[in-house]
Amino acid sequence: MSGWNPTALPSQAGRTIVVTGAGRGVGYFTAEQLAVAGARVIITTRGDATRALESLRRAAPGADVSAVTLDVASLASIRAAAPELAALGPIDVLINNAGKTSGSKRREATVDGLEIMVGTNALGPFALTALLWPALADDARIISLGSMATRLAKADLTDLQGERSYSTSRAYALSKHLMHAFAFELDRRLRASGSRRMSLLAHPGFALDGSASRRPGVTDLASPAQRFGERLLRPMAHGKDRGAWPVVRAATDPDATGGQFFGPRRNVTGPPVLTTPVAQSAGAAFGAEFWRLAEEATGVTFTV
Repeated sequence: MSGWNPTALPSQAGRTIVVTGAGRGVGYFTAEQLAVAGARVIITTRGDATRALESLRRAAPGADVSAVTLDVASLASIRAAAPELAALGPIDVLINNAGKTSGSKRREATVDGLEIMVGTNALGPFALTALLWPALADDARIISLGSMATRLAKADLTDLQGERSYSTSRAYALSKHLMHAFAFELDRRLRASGSRRMSLLAHPGFALDGSASRRPGVTDLASPAQRFGERLLRPMAHGKDRGAWPVVRAATDPDATGGQFFGPRRNVTGPPVLTTPVAQSAGAAFGAEFWRLAEEATGVTFTV
């Protein structure tokens, strides 16, 4: 798998790829790079996708790009969007990128009463993948978005909803432990069933809009305070265009196999390479328990 060039991707012509949360950030650049490589790309956004679609078409003239409205923090939205996405299939790659990275100091909940980080970053993607399962191609790839935050805090599955004690940073780390668990448990179940489908994981490192290639209406939406903060952090970060590289590699590398985890070579920056997850959320017992809790919390049964 050496010699991977993220700026010269293998042709994706003939493949249909869904990228959630692609109105901006890593999701947008993931969609752009795949569209440039020839894929038919369907993005999902919570709101108006006009600017993102216009930008994609400027970057990849003639590309087949479209959008579906989806809020992964809402089970009703997921249930409404799933048939619309399925009708555009078969889906060759599902990239569960949409998520939440910041919040208030107080515990917040989704419209379904789920802790907002866990509900948005883990339980929503779980439900969406389950509902789209019949629409995935026989050799489809499911890419989950991980995070370095899993190295900073352990996960407590006995307090999934953060009701005993709460901090935003711990809730975010837990949500990403759960996404790791989902990716690896899905891989185990796919292997056990003999399926040709693959579940992979990728993390973008430390990626900033301000360090990315400029895309009007996409990368220039931050407040003045956010832009100032990003300028201070630039020496230790890369742009969200490069943050998309590990995700795109997981989606397109012909030599990739299920259960692999891609991230930047230097953990926070660098070209996409294979990386090692923390042991806790990669474990089989942790993954099986997450699966049980996710089905219980979402009311969605997921049979591989």
